Amino acid sequence: MEKEEKKNELVEIKGSLTAVLVLVTLVSTFGSSFQYGYNVASVNSPSPFMKDFYNETIIYRSGSSISNSFLSLLWSLTVSLYPLGGLIGSLMVGPLVNKIGRKGTLLFNNIFSIIPAILMGTSVLSKSFEVIIASRLVIGICAGLSSNVVPMYLGEMSPKNLRGGIGVMPQLMITIGILMAQIFGIRFILGNTEGWPILLGITGIPAVFELLSLPFFPESPRYTLLHKGKEGKAKKALQRLRACEDVDDEIEEMYLEDQSEKSEGQLSVKNLCSFRPLRWQLICIIALNMGQQLSGINAVYYYADSIYLSAGVEANTVQYVTVATGAVNVVMTLAAVFIVDSWGRRILLLVGFGTCCISCVVLTIALIFQETVSWMPYLSIACIITYVIGHAIGPSPIPYVITTEMFRQASRPSAFMVAGSVHWLSNFIVGLIFEFLMQGLGSYCFILFACICLATFIFIYIVVPETKGKTFLEVSQLMAKRNGIEERPEFQDLNTTLHETPLEKNDCINLKQL
Repeated sequence: MEKEEKKNELVEIKGSLTAVLVLVTLVSTFGSSFQYGYNVASVNSPSPFMKDFYNETIIYRSGSSISNSFLSLLWSLTVSLYPLGGLIGSLMVGPLVNKIGRKGTLLFNNIFSIIPAILMGTSVLSKSFEVIIASRLVIGICAGLSSNVVPMYLGEMSPKNLRGGIGVMPQLMITIGILMAQIFGIRFILGNTEGWPILLGITGIPAVFELLSLPFFPESPRYTLLHKGKEGKAKKALQRLRACEDVDDEIEEMYLEDQSEKSEGQLSVKNLCSFRPLRWQLICIIALNMGQQLSGINAVYYYADSIYLSAGVEANTVQYVTVATGAVNVVMTLAAVFIVDSWGRRILLLVGFGTCCISCVVLTIALIFQETVSWMPYLSIACIITYVIGHAIGPSPIPYVITTEMFRQASRPSAFMVAGSVHWLSNFIVGLIFEFLMQGLGSYCFILFACICLATFIFIYIVVPETKGKTFLEVSQLMAKRNGIEERPEFQDLNTTLHETPLEKNDCINLKQL
């Protein structure tokens, strides 16, 4: 009885939120995820002043101004090269995280984040708008890497009972980055002729902070043990993260996961796409990431200013209303951090996509009657805020968590490459075609987004399982039946043994030799 109480106490300690786990989460998300969000919004507010700089630079060089069409092309490149860079960065995830590790990739990434930050901050002094356009591509590559590596790094270090909340932290820091860019972009702060280069250059500060801080924290224990084969180092890392000496059960869980996927080997993206035991996991993350981006979140943000203006909000006040919308996004993502491990992933996804679907339908109706019914513009504002709330609690943060939990060590890097590529490609497509959708469909374009939200909702309801509180191996067993395969019986027995009885030393030796 006393032995059992001691065991339960150890499990409780190892599943707690320790100081080291909190600090490494804050350092990695602020240094990487904050940058991602910040650079999404940093060029929005100062765009008129940046376009003036582009034009003035051409006049300085050639003596004549450029046409509006060429200026629009330059600005389109400035905006669109960021998601294109994100797509390129996502394709680099697998090779980098396998070769230099999760922490090593983040440190490598931050070196290349600092250089474009300096170039953008000094662009006026150098009289070169080309460095801004090129830097946006490089910053996008860094964002593509960090948006996939940070959730992987944190997911592999977190205890299963906290994996959801910690997995939402990158998205929380992204929303904070967006909000800070909106605040700094206010006209009397940095969103003006003199301040916009500083606004762009600030993105280098989080990179320097992470570059100096992250080396003091451990590498992912799963990477250290299963890729590098360094059990002693992995055990020390776990002991720091859990603030507990007894971490043998987690070490053995990692060995169990490793042995159960020996037949898979290290899966490349090509092999992953044709590997039957992971077929439905792959379909799930593709559907979730497409739904996340094609649901219209970027379009809603893009269209928000014109809706606010038509509702009677003064032009000088619109930027403050936009900041308030960003603040709502942060608050609701923060709420998701606290409820994801109690409510579960699946329910948040269903509630989120359902809310977004209804909001898009009502927003369409409100936009159609906006000119004829006096109170309809206010309904439009309410729909935008409701949409943002719905997206913040489910569609925005949860796909990263699901991607981490549905794949085991050998397939996780390739899975994040696929998920990241779908995410950024969908982002790029929405940004590219939204103008044409608005011109061709007008207010009805949000019906298209509503249909995508509804289709994703139905898919989640039918296919996506609840992964809350489960080990990576247990999630794999959940999906095995849908994939038309069965887990090997010896691993099912070992998994039961691992969770129901304490492992003796001889059991550990046998497991490693299995």
